[in-house]
Amino acid sequence: MKQRISVPIKAFPLQIVLIVPFVLQIFGAVGLVGYLSFKNGQKAVNQLADQLMDKTSSTVEQHLNSYLSIPHKVNQINADAIGLGLLDVGDRKTVGKYFWKQMQAYDLSYIGFGLATGAGVGAGRYDGKTLVIDDWPNANLPKNVLSYATDTEGNRTRVIDTLDWDNFKEPWYIEPVKAGRPIWSRIYSLNYPNHPYIAASAGRPIYDAQNRLLGMVAADIHLLKLSEFLRRLDISRTGQVFIMERSGMLIANSSTQQPFKLVKDEIQRLKARESPDPVVQSIAQQLEQKFNGFKSITEPKKLQLKSQGEPNFVYVSPWRDQYGLDWLVVVSVPERTFMAQINANTSTTIVLCLGALTVATLMGYFTSRWITHPIVRLNRASQAMASGNLDQVVDVSNIQELDTLAHSFNYMAGQLRESFTALENSKEELEHRVEARTAELKSTLSELQRTQAQVLQSEKMSSLGQLVAGVAHEINNPVNFIHGNITHLNQYTQDLLQMIYLYQQRHSSYDPEIQALADEIDLEFLIEDLQKMLSSMKMGTERIRNIVLSLRNFSRMDEAEFKAVDIHEGIESTLLILQYRLKDKPDRPAIEIIRDYGKLPQVECYPGQLNQVLMNILANAIDALDEVNAGRTCEENKENPSQITICTSVSNSQWVEIAIADNGLGMPEQVKSRIFDPFFTTKPVGKGTGMGMAISYQIITEKHRGKLECFSALGKGTEFIIQVPIKQQSCILTV
Repeated sequence: MKQRISVPIKAFPLQIVLIVPFVLQIFGAVGLVGYLSFKNGQKAVNQLADQLMDKTSSTVEQHLNSYLSIPHKVNQINADAIGLGLLDVGDRKTVGKYFWKQMQAYDLSYIGFGLATGAGVGAGRYDGKTLVIDDWPNANLPKNVLSYATDTEGNRTRVIDTLDWDNFKEPWYIEPVKAGRPIWSRIYSLNYPNHPYIAASAGRPIYDAQNRLLGMVAADIHLLKLSEFLRRLDISRTGQVFIMERSGMLIANSSTQQPFKLVKDEIQRLKARESPDPVVQSIAQQLEQKFNGFKSITEPKKLQLKSQGEPNFVYVSPWRDQYGLDWLVVVSVPERTFMAQINANTSTTIVLCLGALTVATLMGYFTSRWITHPIVRLNRASQAMASGNLDQVVDVSNIQELDTLAHSFNYMAGQLRESFTALENSKEELEHRVEARTAELKSTLSELQRTQAQVLQSEKMSSLGQLVAGVAHEINNPVNFIHGNITHLNQYTQDLLQMIYLYQQRHSSYDPEIQALADEIDLEFLIEDLQKMLSSMKMGTERIRNIVLSLRNFSRMDEAEFKAVDIHEGIESTLLILQYRLKDKPDRPAIEIIRDYGKLPQVECYPGQLNQVLMNILANAIDALDEVNAGRTCEENKENPSQITICTSVSNSQWVEIAIADNGLGMPEQVKSRIFDPFFTTKPVGKGTGMGMAISYQIITEKHRGKLECFSALGKGTEFIIQVPIKQQSCILTV
């Protein structure tokens, strides 16, 4: 038979299965509505932008048509008046006053005429406020123009300035006369103090009754007034409107930046692509690149360009008049101006979408929870029963199918509990017996191991004590022999040297053979070094005798029974034996021993066993300090030297207290709490058995009826305090 290979299928939680499809439907519907709303909003924005820019461009063109037609109308009126003889060009005073009156009626910056004779007269507002009359009788430079201040009737009051003027060199005069018809001459600029003057001049030739050229009449408009008009447009609050010539020279703009710059007190007009306003500059550059110059723009263009990374709606419209002006009107509006409401609506749509998703998720969650909660309870109860907890009861549900399932489960659980109860009763009794026997065996084994370790340690220390005592005894005899004879050897040597000195004094005659031998053996050095050698030998034998005495005191083989001893003598003997570990090493300085001994009486104790406790505590302290020094540099070890402090004192006149403290790293609480446990050690395998402190604790507490306490904290070192009674009771005088 063929066996089917079952492929595991990934399972999903029931709540996910119930919630996710519902949420996806809501998200899809709301997202689609939001997307369509956004696209419709964008379409409406494009239409609104087109309408706004069309309206703005029309408003600007209407203003240009009306404002720029005024100079030519005034010129026609003045030319007709001169042609009809109503104005006498020879009476410059009357004509000047007439022009002054016209300036009161029209929004112009200058009205005047220039004659073929080089004479002329005009009235103007150069600073936009003060009305003056200029009069020049001829073209004889310099200072041929007199500028008069006027009163409220237009009468000349005083000369306020003199100027140089030659009709035949000024475009204001030359271009209209050459054209023979009304035209606009080139835009020119003058820089009056704090009042820049940039004007477009409309000129018209004038003739006498015989159709002979008399000269020309002109009227100027101040182009900066066009910028003021553009700034008053509603669109200028968010967008930009600017006017430029076909050459790209800027005429007016709605920006706060002026369409000119001052260079050494002279006005220089700017090209639109050189404007200090970044929007005007960017739009002009892009238009010039797109159309390969501005002359190719012959009809209105609607574009979308970016300025400073922001999309802008741009509308470019040519404007012309019959007198030769050919300008471009550019309207630019940022997309964000129109998209603000669209973005707000989009944000609202997103919030509503999220709200709908949240509501749908919550509804799905509570619905799924209502359905899955009974199933989850049943699942948990089944898992608990599979783990061995048979005391399970499932609550009934409001759903009919789940309610039937709950009753069936409860019945099955009851049957299983009854079956397992009988089995547990028989099993429990057997387990109690096994546990009791196991605990008894563990206790016996632990006591046996402890006793065995203590016996081994005691035998080891006893054998070591016998060995040390035997070695000390064997060394003591030859050392005493050498030490005793060194005194006689020193005396004999001194006598021989005295004999040599006396011989040298009595027989001072020169003997070559004796002198040669003295030089060969270096007699003077030999005498001096021999005395030093004898002194060093005496010191060496003295130190060997002290070491032998310390070994005998430490082993105390002759004092194995309970007796009164000097505690300080045992401490010093132990320190002498450990001296090789206290000396300085290449990687650290010597461990400093600080002694703070009190005045102690003779203490009744087991001297050898008490020395064993001192040896264990001091050896552990040295191990702890070596561990600290191994983790530091030589400089750090020199800055923080290792120290062991030993303090002795009498407590309550009944006890002797020995405190041994080190400045190592200390121990954490979990180590300190087990320091006296048998077989517990923090040292590596082979470095310690864990019985040293346990045996020390037993020696102090059981053998001497004293106390052994440990005080330690991380970073604060460790201190052991030994307390033993000065006199022991008779009941413990036997081992």
